[in-house]
Amino acid sequence: MEDNWVSILSTSQPWQADMAKQILAENGIEAVVLNKRDSSYTVFGEIEIYVSQEDAEKSKNLLKNIEN
Repeated sequence: MEDNWVSILSTSQPWQADMAKQILAENGIEAVVLNKRDSSYTVFGEIEIYVSQEDAEKSKNLLKNIEN
C-alpha cells in the first residue's frame, strides 16, 4: 500500500468490516480491507480498514455508529 493510507477501523467481526467498506463505497471513498486474522484460529487477529489520509476524518465520522 502507498504511504498515505491510514487505518480507520480495526475489528474482529467480519460483518463490521464488510459493512464499513460498503458505507465508504456508497460515499465515494475507496477503502482497502486487510484481514490479519489467523486462518486456522479465527479468534486471533483483526480485520483493518484503510483509506487515504485525506479521507480519514470523513470516513471515521461515517463509521462511528458501527463500531459496537
